Formats: sequence, structure tokens, C-alpha cells
Amino acid sequence: MWIGHASVLVKFDNITVLTDPVFSERCSIVSFAGPKRYRRVPCEIKDLPKIDAVVISHNHYDHLDLSSVKELNQKYGKDLRWYVPQGMKKWMMDSGCEHVEEMTWWEEQPFPGKPDIKFVSTPAQHWSKRGVTDTNKALWGGWAVIGPKHRFYFAGDTGYCEGFKEIGEKYGPFTLAAIPIGAYEPRWFMCPQHVDPVEAVDIHLDIKAEHSLGIHWGTFKLTYEPYMEPKEKLEAELKKRKISLDEFITLRHGEIKNIGVDEYSQMD
Repeated sequence: MWIGHASVLVKFDNITVLTDPVFSERCSIVSFAGPKRYRRVPCEIKDLPKIDAVVISHNHYDHLDLSSVKELNQKYGKDLRWYVPQGMKKWMMDSGCEHVEEMTWWEEQPFPGKPDIKFVSTPAQHWSKRGVTDTNKALWGGWAVIGPKHRFYFAGDTGYCEGFKEIGEKYGPFTLAAIPIGAYEPRWFMCPQHVDPVEAVDIHLDIKAEHSLGIHWGTFKLTYEPYMEPKEKLEAELKKRKISLDEFITLRHGEIKNIGVDEYSQMD
């Protein structure tokens, strides 16, 4: 289920994973100003099912929301395990998280109680900053969750780099990948840190994804491209390369897709 922006709820191989949870109305240091949602969040944390793990890509406010972290802790407590890049564990612990796994690129860890599932920290081309003096003092990255039958890849937030080919060679093919397609204009400024739809398709191919979901678009007004342009440009690029539109999809907020099943469903 695409909750919005980079927040995705994925269930496979008897594990449920939530990515970069942001359920607040704004992604900002304060609740009354900053980028606001185009539309309401499709569900609230209290409505979520059992979740085993949350993966965090980096500490920017549109990917790491203090209010959402605290509410998730209230709901799940010690039953929830958090996976974060190196340098973020203290912040997570100070925010009330009990089980925090802090990892660096290419590090692997089995999931406690599920030895046939492992979490892998993967590289990305981005940066980190949450306060005035902490620029790049914490790492950023994506995540691969490797199960006995299926593999899920979460790219987080990234510019395009050669590392995706290495991820594909080392851990692909992936059953499903969540890849950013939005927040890319103007290119002269955003290119090193945010991919556009053309580069998102490059990542899809590099990591050998069987299916991909376009994320990081249509939720918050962060950059200059029109609201629906990422979806339109993605579809145009897929057609140009003769890739099925069913292979790299977008969803409506709150929409659920069963991979390998033809029918879509909308969350009530």
C-alpha cells in the first residue's frame, strides 16, 4: 500500500515492513508551516495492521517525522524493530524507540526470530541534515529486505549513481522495488540528489526489479514540476523503452496492489 510520498507498507514472506513513515499534515520542523499535503493521509497509524519493522532512509523531515515515530512507538512499542543508517540510533532512542538497528552500507543483519529474512543497508546518492550543525553527520541510504521467496528494495531518496548496478548484481532480482520518481525540478539543482522518471527507470533495470512502485511524488509540494508530471513522464518513458506499464506502476494514495494478482483494491 502506498500511504504517500516515501511511505509504503509491504507484506511478504511472513513479514510486514513500513518505509519512511510520515503521517503528519506537513513535513517540517514545525507543525504550522512548511510543505503541506495535497490531500489527507489515507489512513492513520491506529488503523495500521501488525508491523514487524520500519526502515528509515535518512533524517530529512519528509522522510523522518517525529510525531509519526512517537505514535508508532505508542502503538507497537518493543514489538517494533527500527532499521536506520549509521549515526541515527541516538535520535531514534531519544524519541522512544526501543529496538534500533543502526547499519552502514552493505551491512546485513538477520531479523530476530525470522532467520530466513535479512535486512541490508544499501548505498544511495543523497545527504542528511536535521538541525543547524548536523549536515552529513548521519548516513543515508536504501534498504533491501531479503526473504526466502521474495525480495523487496526501498531506494529511499537518491540521485542516480553506479551503485544501483552493484545492488542489482549483489541482491537482485527483486520481487518489488519502491523507487522515487518525483521532486526533480529544477534539474540543475536537484539532479545530484533526486532522480527523475527517466533515471527511475534506469534504477528499475539496474537492480533487476520484476515490479516497481513509483514513490516520492504527488504528496507534498517540494519542487517545481507539476503535481501529476512524474506519473506522466514515467509512463512515457516506459512506452519509449517498450516496458510494460504493469512492470513499473504508480498507485493512488491508500491504494493496495497485490503483486502477481490482477485486481487492485482501495483501502476504505
